[in-house]
Amino acid sequence: MSIRPTIETRKAMPTMEGAGVKLHRAFGFHDPTELDPFLLFDDFRNEHPADYLRGFPWHPHRGIETITYVLAGTVEHGDSLGNSGLLGAGDVQWMTAGSGILHQEMPKGNAKGQMHGFQLWGNLPSSQKMTAPRYQDVRGSDIPEVIDDDGTRVRVIVGEFWGKTGPVDGIAADPQYLDISVPAGVRKTFKVDTYRRAFAYVFEGQGAFADASVPTGVLLEKEVAGQEVNIRDMSGDRTLVRFGTGDEVTVQAGPQGVRFLLISGAPIAEPVAWHGPIVMNTQQELQQAFRELRNGTFIRPAH
Repeated sequence: MSIRPTIETRKAMPTMEGAGVKLHRAFGFHDPTELDPFLLFDDFRNEHPADYLRGFPWHPHRGIETITYVLAGTVEHGDSLGNSGLLGAGDVQWMTAGSGILHQEMPKGNAKGQMHGFQLWGNLPSSQKMTAPRYQDVRGSDIPEVIDDDGTRVRVIVGEFWGKTGPVDGIAADPQYLDISVPAGVRKTFKVDTYRRAFAYVFEGQGAFADASVPTGVLLEKEVAGQEVNIRDMSGDRTLVRFGTGDEVTVQAGPQGVRFLLISGAPIAEPVAWHGPIVMNTQQELQQAFRELRNGTFIRPAH
């Protein structure tokens, strides 16, 4: 067994998308090889309806999959194929855009005005970029949760973990998508297959992820006991943690515990031609997609 080193930590950056939705972007539109097969990760948690109600009106996608995980509030969605639905707290939607789709996503807050959630973009290999679009809408009640003896809780959205299998299946990147909560002061190790690229995204509390060169857990144990600690060794809210190679990820929770997403997938290792919501392998394919958008042939008829 080998612990994956932490090769980078960085804060998600404020940005604006859609018709004026304020969100934080952990990665995207930079280096598509960095976390291959994943392209983009947005944190759209917000407390103010004026900052999200304009939503994401009709827009296209081709060549990717979008994964939306809602924590609070709701997201209404509809598309050019006639599909529509509502995602609520705890629900997940895995949309395979494939050959092309036009859709809209309109967030609405809960009774407190909160709209919390995340969206991840996964690339598709060239052999699947022009497949028929499909949805996997999963209710929160159908997502298995495992609780360990020390109080660690893991929601298994995709993949296998601790004897449970997530309800989303048939995904090209062979991903694992986990929502993990570790209680205060607990040091925990999670297995991640060596062939996968992996990252964590911290969104509650604080924790230190093991680094091959820094024994992070020692300082955190002092903090849990009420002593001073060097804050550099802890990752807090809206922090992306990118891991190197290995088959385990280790975290030590801070004094309020830590909650984070642990996401991994098999690299596709193909050329990427990317502009906005369309991701192909070559510039010629990309130009063809935008020509089809202009002339109205972007959506393939259902077979």
